[in-house]
Order: sequence, then C-alpha cells, then structure tokens
Amino acid sequence: MHILLIAVSSILLSVAAQFFLKLGMSSAEVKQALAEPMTWRLPWVVLMNKFVVLGFGLYGIGAVVWLKVLSAWDVSKAYPLVGLGFAVTVLIGMLMGENVTGLRVLGVLLICEGVWLVANS
Repeated sequence: MHILLIAVSSILLSVAAQFFLKLGMSSAEVKQALAEPMTWRLPWVVLMNKFVVLGFGLYGIGAVVWLKVLSAWDVSKAYPLVGLGFAVTVLIGMLMGENVTGLRVLGVLLICEGVWLVANS
C-alpha cells in the first residue's frame, strides 16, 4: 500500500504541473510574446514565466518520486496508473469551469477501468 501512495503522489505532482504550465502559458506576457513574430524572445519569456518554471519543477519532482515506484513495481503494472492523472485532471478542470463533455467523461471512465484491471492483475 505504501508504494501505491508514492505512485499517487507522483501522479498528483504531474497533474499540478499541467495546471501550472497552463496558467503560465495563459499569462498576458506569454500570450503577447506568442502573438509577435517568432524570435529568441519567445522561449525566454516562456521559460522565465514563474508558473512555467513551477510546472517544470513539479514535473521534475514527480519524476524523482516515480523512480521509487519503478524500483518496487514492474513498469507494466506501474505505468498504467498514470492514467489516473486523466481522471484527476478532468475533475479539476470541471471545478475550474472547463467544458467537459459526456464523451470525455466516458473516455476517462474507460481509462480508469483499464487502470483497475491492470492493478488487479
């Protein structure tokens, strides 16, 4: 059970990373840089955005935590758990007012069913 909590922690870190990256890429300064002709300024503006930096940092921490999971479980068992991130992301997206269709919910439920099948194999 302990390793499952570590896996879930890694997945939650990745989900949080996605939302911070989205926040950074939705910021006024990044949108302005994206609207201008492509120059070396664009990567600088994106990579210096505090939310993008935080998102990449959370991804890095999540990857290090995931190494513990890989040390204990077969990849074929561990990696399908990453699918749970889809469910958490959709739930958070819904709470934030994103348009989540019934078809998207069905797809996520199918992913969760697959994760359950793999976890019980």
